[in-house]
Amino acid sequence: MIEQVREEEIITREEGHCGCLPHKFRYILLIVTLLCLTSISSNMFTLNFTLICMAPTSNVSQEISQLHQKTYNYDHTEKSWLMWAVAIGSLVGTFPFSWAYGHFGARWVFFAAGILSALATGIIPFAADWGIWPFTIARFIQGVAYAADFAAIGVLTSHWASLKQHAFFISVLTCYSPLSLTITNPIAGWLCNTTWLGWPVVYYGHAIAGIILFIIWVSIYGDFPDMHRRVSIVELEKIHRNKTRSHIEPGGTVPYAAICKDFNIIASWLSAFSTLLSAIFMHLYLPIYIHRVLHFSIVETGLLAAIPTFSYIPLKLIFGTLSDKVKGIDETTKVCIFNTIALVGPALCYISLAFVPQSHPWWGLALLILIHMLYAASGGGFYKCLTLASRQYSHFVIATVQFFKCISLFLAPALVWFFVDIEESRTEWRTIFFILAFFLIVSAAIFWKAADTQPAHFTKVAPKRSSVSVVPRKDSRY
Repeated sequence: MIEQVREEEIITREEGHCGCLPHKFRYILLIVTLLCLTSISSNMFTLNFTLICMAPTSNVSQEISQLHQKTYNYDHTEKSWLMWAVAIGSLVGTFPFSWAYGHFGARWVFFAAGILSALATGIIPFAADWGIWPFTIARFIQGVAYAADFAAIGVLTSHWASLKQHAFFISVLTCYSPLSLTITNPIAGWLCNTTWLGWPVVYYGHAIAGIILFIIWVSIYGDFPDMHRRVSIVELEKIHRNKTRSHIEPGGTVPYAAICKDFNIIASWLSAFSTLLSAIFMHLYLPIYIHRVLHFSIVETGLLAAIPTFSYIPLKLIFGTLSDKVKGIDETTKVCIFNTIALVGPALCYISLAFVPQSHPWWGLALLILIHMLYAASGGGFYKCLTLASRQYSHFVIATVQFFKCISLFLAPALVWFFVDIEESRTEWRTIFFILAFFLIVSAAIFWKAADTQPAHFTKVAPKRSSVSVVPRKDSRY
């Protein structure tokens, strides 16, 4: 009987049973992980649009009965705290999640983060009714869960992507942020404009969807391809091709000091910080800018705010594929080219956006779309450079990018709080555009000087087996 079971397991591995995609189970994981990342991100971004609907001065709120949708009059400081709560929560959660991924793997850690995010999102309508501080605590919990996203990207890319597919995997997985906005903004805009549902259903729907997605995740994911029954021998060879033993095998102590002193890593982190600060600013305030400055209606804002992020997604995949497939150019030169597109391009758009006349709102919208389109090249830029240089320590390096994203979640509202008193003022927004453009250009220049895609010296030390080495055995039943 035991021999029969073993024979079935061997046949399963040889054939790579995964439905209609033989030898491609990693792509199923890629898609499911993208949807889970999107769920956590969408939960965090629900506030950006619903703040418009929750205000008593909103035309929408005047049309909706108090039975279905209560309204709240938050001042400028309270709105900033609701934004900052996510940033603080993410800061608190970033490195603990990185540690947890390294010691326990991604399966249960990421699942716990997803459920936590869903529960915090579902309770927000009640927390808002209880007061500003319960609302802020719920947002803080969303931020803690959000901290799990980037380290999950690092783990999946390091374990499941071949070296030739790093840019593609990263490009797909980092689509979660614009994808979440593409989904959340139109849905929130439609629900806010209905008299029979209202903004609370935005939170309930996101919470239910998140729970369903993470149940699927935990049922199919395994941390190690060589211990997963759905991975065929053919697919496993592709995943592990040209990887070192220290890259494939788990365990060992992360050389934090050596990583943080590496000039290449520091330059890549700086590019990541500049890009994320700009992107977070756009994600948080794009609906407000379109509605208050460009003077589009709320329903139009919901649809138009989805266009820049929706245009970003196919280009992200195209840039990632090009970065992996283009021949005749060494990897270091390629990451420099893609990084320049992702940073300098948006900087020039910001400068142009600052001078768009009020009588041409569609010009401003076109520049906003172009900014998002150019960000799409980042998967073949600093992200690819970080994973190729750090190899088996990608989870920490990418988690640190999440740390910078958390800081950006704090700094972006701080910039608006400091420079923008009147949301309809183009002049006040213009100052922020110039600041972001400056940091993007400087970061791109430093990256071009320091970039190197070869494995860093700290990756060449053979890992010491630790308690994490027992984790694969837990996944052996998949």
